[in-house]
Amino acid sequence: MKVIRSKEFTADRAWGALDIANMSGVTCRLHWTDQPYKWHVNDGEEVFAVMDGKVDMHYKDQGEVKIATLQCGDIFYAAVGTEHVAHPIGAARILVIEKEGSV
Repeated sequence: MKVIRSKEFTADRAWGALDIANMSGVTCRLHWTDQPYKWHVNDGEEVFAVMDGKVDMHYKDQGEVKIATLQCGDIFYAAVGTEHVAHPIGAARILVIEKEGSV
């Protein structure tokens, strides 16, 4: 049993994470960051939920770069093959659910 207060979580580096659960090879991690990630494509699906802060999610749709601004409570779903990169606007806390070992 765990209670996690996401707004209180910080890390010593951008994209530092708190491992919450591993459910048969699917990880659930809380990240803190104030820096962009890197363009990547996961080898599985990804659920990206903003718990605190604001994030500009850049993604490619048929080769065209698009941006979705995610507020606290918003969720971004990346299907297999979705190239994307998260750019927080200030500090943000993000819950990421994905296949273990994904980028």
